[in-house]
Parts: sequence; C-alpha cells; structure tokens
Amino acid sequence: MPDLPDPPAGPPRPIAALWERYRRYRTRFVLAVVVSAVNKVADIVPELLIGAAVDVVVRGDDSFVAGLLGVESREAQLVWLAVVNAVVWLVESASEYVSALLFRGLAQSVEHDLRVEAYDHAQRLDLRWHEARASGATLATVNDDVNQLERLLDVGVPAIWQTVLNVVLVGIVFAVASWQLLVLAFLPIPLIVVASLRYQRLLEPYYLRVREAVARMSGVVSANLGGLPTIKAFTAEDRERDRVIEASDEYRRANVDTIRWSAAFVPLVRVAILAGFTATLLVGGLSVLEGTLEVGLYSVLVFMTQRLLWPLTEVATVLDLYQRGRASTARILALLAVPVEVDEGRRVLDTPVRGRLELRGVRAGYGDGPDVLRDVDIVVPEGETHALVGPTGAGKSTVLRLLLRYDDPREGAVLLDDVDVRQLTWGSLRGSVGYVAQDVHLFAGSVAENLEYARPGASRDELGTAVAQAAATDVVDRLPGGLDGEVGERGLTLSGGQRQRLALARALLRRPAVLLLDEATSAVDTETEAAIQRSVREASAGRTALVVAHRLSTVRRADRIWVLEAGRVVESGTHDDLVAAGGTYAGLWAVQIGEG
Repeated sequence: MPDLPDPPAGPPRPIAALWERYRRYRTRFVLAVVVSAVNKVADIVPELLIGAAVDVVVRGDDSFVAGLLGVESREAQLVWLAVVNAVVWLVESASEYVSALLFRGLAQSVEHDLRVEAYDHAQRLDLRWHEARASGATLATVNDDVNQLERLLDVGVPAIWQTVLNVVLVGIVFAVASWQLLVLAFLPIPLIVVASLRYQRLLEPYYLRVREAVARMSGVVSANLGGLPTIKAFTAEDRERDRVIEASDEYRRANVDTIRWSAAFVPLVRVAILAGFTATLLVGGLSVLEGTLEVGLYSVLVFMTQRLLWPLTEVATVLDLYQRGRASTARILALLAVPVEVDEGRRVLDTPVRGRLELRGVRAGYGDGPDVLRDVDIVVPEGETHALVGPTGAGKSTVLRLLLRYDDPREGAVLLDDVDVRQLTWGSLRGSVGYVAQDVHLFAGSVAENLEYARPGASRDELGTAVAQAAATDVVDRLPGGLDGEVGERGLTLSGGQRQRLALARALLRRPAVLLLDEATSAVDTETEAAIQRSVREASAGRTALVVAHRLSTVRRADRIWVLEAGRVVESGTHDDLVAAGGTYAGLWAVQIGEG
C-alpha cells in the first residue's frame, strides 16, 4: 500500500518548518528561553558560593567576600554567603517552575494544533488516497508521531538550551580563572558534539525504520479490530495473532537495533569527560601548590568541570529525542504536504435546489487504472426517481461517487441544476444530497446522535418522522432507550438491515433535494424491502432520487432505469419497456425471477 511521501533528507528542515509554521508561539518560546536562562544562572551560582566559602575559611579577612562587603569576621562572611545562597535557591526553584510551565505548555499547544491540523487535512484528502492506504498508518501519524514531537518539545528543547547555557556560563568562569584550565576542560566538548552529531546522523535511518514499523503495526491492529466478526467467523484468531506478532516483532527489532547503536555512544562520551575532569583536577591542583591559583577558585573549577562535562552524557539521549522528533515531524509534514486534488468550488446553488442531475460525456476511473465509465450520458430530471442497474463492476457506484464528487471525471462533466459540480461549495453540493451507502457506517453513540449527524439540533419529532419514513420504527422501539439506545462501534450491535434503515432515516432527516441510494435494501428481508420501497416512494415525492440496485424488484416503479455494462449505458427506459426489448435488462430480470 502507498505510504506518505519520503521525509526530506539533509539538514533538519522539519524543525525549521515548525518554527515557521507556528509563529504565534514565538513570544512564549522566547519567554521560556529567558526564564530558563535565569534558572541556569541561579543553578551555577551555588558552586561559586562554595568556592567563596572555602576562600573565607582559608584566607579570612583577606578573602574575596571580605574585600567585596567590607566584613572582616569569617562568621559574618559565611552568614552573608548563606543568605545569598538562600535567595539564589528560591530564584532557581521559582524559575524552574515557570520554565517548566512555559515549555510544557508550549509543547502541549503545538502538539494540539499539529494533531488537529493533521487530522483535519487527512479527512479532507480524497477518498481514493485513503482507500489506497492503511488507516492505521494515518492513525500512527496523527497520534503516535505527534506524541513523539511532544517529547522533543517538552524534554529535548529545554535540555538542549540548558546544555548550551551551561557550557557558556561555565566557560566564562573558567576564562576569568585560568585560560589554561579553560582549554583543558573544554577540549573534549567539540569532540563530543561533533561525534554526537555525526553519530546521530548515522542513526537517522534506524529512527525512520522505527516510525515505519510502528505505522505498519498500527495498520494491522486497526484493521483487525475493525474486522473481528470476519476473523471469528473463519476462526482466524491464531493467524491474526501471528500477523500482529510479526508486525510487533519488526517494531521491536527496529527499536532494539536503534538502542544498540545509540546506547553505545554514552560510554565513549564518558571517556572524553574523564579526560577533561582529570586534566582540571591535576593541572589545577599543581597550580594551587605552585601558588598561581587560589584554593577557593580551584574548588570552584573542580565543581564546575563536573557540572560542565557530566551533562554531556545526556547528549546522546537528547539527540535521540531530537532524531525521533525530527523523523516524526517529517512524517507529519509529509502528510500535510499531500495535495487535495478534489478541491472545493466557490459557487452556491440557487435555492430551492431543483435536483436535476446530469452526466455529460463522462469518462472516469481510479488512479492510474483503466476507465470504469466510458462516454456516459445520463439525465435525471428534477423530481423523478431513476435507477442504475447492471452486472457487478459495471460502474454503478462510480456514478454516485462522481455525483457526490468523491472523484472527478477524466473527461466530461457532472452537473447539478445545470451547474458543474466542480464549481460548487461542499455545502451547496453535498448539503443538497441525502446518501445511503451500501456499506453503512454508524458511529459509536445513540440512535439520536447518529441521526442528528445529518441535521444537528433536529427535534425529537423530526427524528421520529425520519425513522418512520425509513420503516425503522420497530428497530428503534426494540432498543433499550429507544432513540437514546446505543448502537455500538460501527453499529455492530445491529443487523445489516437495521443499519441500512437507520442510514436511510439519517439521509431523509436532511430533507435533501437529491436522494442517492446505493443498494439501500440489499441487507433486508422481503417484507422490510417492501416497507422501505413504500417509504422511499413517499419520501421521494417532490425530490430527485437515483437508486443503485442489484435486486431489480426494488426499481420496477422507477421513472427510468439506466442499464450499465462494462462502463457504458447500453439501455434505458421503464421496466416494462426494457423487459419487452429483450436486451441486457431483460436477461437480468429473467435470472432474478428464475426463468434464466
């Protein structure tokens, strides 16, 4: 099955694209960065105070604090240091809290906006794009990939900023104290950073493989949960479990391979840190013994070396988050980059909508496949009921898809009230149509909620009228709670015929100018079929109806029947005329009444 376009290679463009995409959050981001900087400064100060305290104990009234404050008593100097330390700790705690609120709130806002944007774009993409793609893959992008990005924004970005600040602030302290120790302590840093970037670039294909594996696994699980009745009917539980095992194992192996390589980097970083720390400890200690470095300052530098280098052990973890977030962002942006080929028009139909339908010289197909319809001309005058019949694969449902503009024709035009549907807004086109699909979809919820999908805010009387028109009163009455009764996920608590009758009620509740029925009575018994036929005749009075049917008895009373074969209109007329003509329709009718 086709997947999303390949993520862009090269520089970290996905993250830069997010920066451009969400400009409205830049002020909040800058504020978070400033507060985080205050937090890091407050975090560094206690080490300086430790060195000052050592300096007070060793040098007494000659200490730096004594010269700064003019206080000779060691006890008073230490008290002053304690007060400053308390203030610094309060500032650090408060700034850490505010910084966390800002960064995490920012992550949640971007995550929310991106998830909604990705979902909204996905639902507006053409049906054929979704039909050619596993639904679980889209779900993984909208949900799991967005969650990976949240971890980057929530944890990774603050960690990267704090690490950079740490290096800069500690570097200033070292530069003031000793250029020699600055060089020795900082020597491992460029090596660690360069090696980390190169190493993580090598890991990038592994992270992309992980994202692809989780998308495939989500697709398998989603499809299986949706097809549980079929799985159970064919006792395929073990086989499907094995498929899930295979997909999950692929995901596990992709993660294990990634972890194996990413985990190997930390020990290498520790070796570089050991070299820098040892150099500061040894060379700094010798400088104190030689009298060229104060013992208090030496204490500060030893602590600072630890603070400088030890966070670099987390570079691999942070870059791991970055690469996962980058891979996920690339997939999300790739989804958002998929073009909507069947886009909305701008024209609005004059009201009231008459409901005249026409296909004029239509040639149509799916993707790069062969033509399904060839040079089709069909006219359904307003207020009439017409039917489309023919063998399987003749192109009947394709006609309905064109009328709803799920697809556009390759040649020719589809018109509603003499206006090309490509010019119409969705509200004007689909808002004028009541549609009952062959494969009925009901949402988890009550009967009323499913019916109100057609007309939000409809009254109970209107719901009851639509139910009665669709011959579905007995269906509702048998449910605990009636209109408030639950139908279950995809309506699985109802039979196929019950779902079709509720779908018909939903379509009728819309009071459409055009009624499109795709095998609307295929899953009902003969008695219910007769009731629905009567209801459809009554509901079709004053509106246009186009009915697709295999069961020809349902369309005997149609004003005109169009017979499709191999994508062409081969006959049209009333039932009696077509039977008398002895053509394709007469053959189909003979088979259905047992004479062929």
